[in-house]
Amino acid sequence: MGMLKNMDGMNPTQQTSPTSDPILHDSNTAAAVEDRVENASVAVQGSPTQAAAESDICDSTLPASGIDPQQLPRPEETEPLKILWQYVIVLSAVHLIALLAFLPFSFSYLFTWSGLILGILGHFTFGMLGITVGYHRLLTHRGFTCPKWLEHTFALLGMCNLQDSPSRWVAIHRMHHQHSDHQPDPHSPLVNFLWGHMGWVVCRHKTLDRTSHYERYVRDLLRDPFYLKLERHGGWFFVFVAHALLIVGAGAIVGYVVSGGQPSEALRYGYSYAVWAVAVRTVFVLHGTWAVNSLSHVFGYRNYETRDNSRNNWLVALFSHGEGWHNNHHAEPRSAAHGHRWYEFDMSWRVIQVLEMVGLAKDVVRPKAVTKAKKTAG
Repeated sequence: MGMLKNMDGMNPTQQTSPTSDPILHDSNTAAAVEDRVENASVAVQGSPTQAAAESDICDSTLPASGIDPQQLPRPEETEPLKILWQYVIVLSAVHLIALLAFLPFSFSYLFTWSGLILGILGHFTFGMLGITVGYHRLLTHRGFTCPKWLEHTFALLGMCNLQDSPSRWVAIHRMHHQHSDHQPDPHSPLVNFLWGHMGWVVCRHKTLDRTSHYERYVRDLLRDPFYLKLERHGGWFFVFVAHALLIVGAGAIVGYVVSGGQPSEALRYGYSYAVWAVAVRTVFVLHGTWAVNSLSHVFGYRNYETRDNSRNNWLVALFSHGEGWHNNHHAEPRSAAHGHRWYEFDMSWRVIQVLEMVGLAKDVVRPKAVTKAKKTAG
C-alpha cells in the first residue's frame, strides 16, 4: 500500500539514517518541522471538520475482509539489530522498581495504604484520562472535540505514563490502523506475540524514529505549538519525571505529617509512593495499552468483519477502561464509544458522556451501527 508523501516532499522510501535519540527527539528535526508548520496557512485552532479529515489518515485501503491468522514478517522499516537502549533502560528500571512492591523482603517496608490508593487513582487519572480518552479517542481519532485547555490537560496526563510524546503515539496508532495486521503495521502480534506486545517498542523504526518522517501522520497536531515543542529535547519525558518527583515529594510530606515529624517515615512514604503510585501504576498502564495491541488481536470474539484480526476481549477492556472492545473500534475507528453491546462496558465512553453533558465535549462521534439499530428498533 502506497504511503502518503511527506510534507517536505521527501519520498517516504528514501529514509535517512536516524541520528536522534528517540526518547529525546531530535531538536533540529523538530525545528525544521516547526518552520514548515509556521508557514502553513492552516490555523492552529483548526475546525472539527479539518481535524477529523487529518485523523482519517488511519483509514485503511486493505481488502475488506477478515484475515486468516498467519505468520507476518516483521515490519520492513524496523531494524531489529538496532535496539533503542534508552527505552530498554527506562522500561527495565520502572519494571524493576515496580517489582519491589511484591517481594517479601521489601513489601512490609514499602507498602502504605495511601500509596496503593494513589496508584489506583492514578490508573484512572493518568491511564484513562491521559491515554484512553486523551491520546487515543481525542487526539488520534478526533472522536470528540473539547476546549484547548482541556485537550492539553489530557495530553499532559498522557505523558505521565511513559508512552512517548502525544504526536509520536498518535502517529504510531494511525499507522497501525492504516495497515492493521498487514505490512507495515508497527506492532502486529502476527509477527509473534512478544513483538506485538512490547518487542516493537525497543527496536528502531525508520519512519517512527524521526519527527520529519512521522509528521505526515500528525500534521493536525503539529500545527499546535504545544505539541510541536514537546518534540524538542524530549519534553514529554521531563513531564513524566516532573510528575514522578511531585508524587514522591507528596509522599514524603504525608509520611512526615502522619508520623509527627519523623524523617525516617518521610523517607519510607516517599519510597512507597515512588513504587506504588508511580512505578506499579505506570507498569499496569503500559501493559494495558500493550495488551490492546497483542491480546486483542489474538483472543476474543468479533462483532464485525474487519480487514484485520481485531478481537473484543473483556479482560483487556476491564484493565484498559474499554479499549479491549477492539474489534468494535476497528470497525468504527472514529467512534468515541468502543462498547457497542449492552454488556460491553466502556468506562472511557462514560467519561466522555459526562463531559458532553456538562458542555466540555462536543461533536461526539457515536457508533453508526448502534445508532442505526436504535432507529430501526424505534
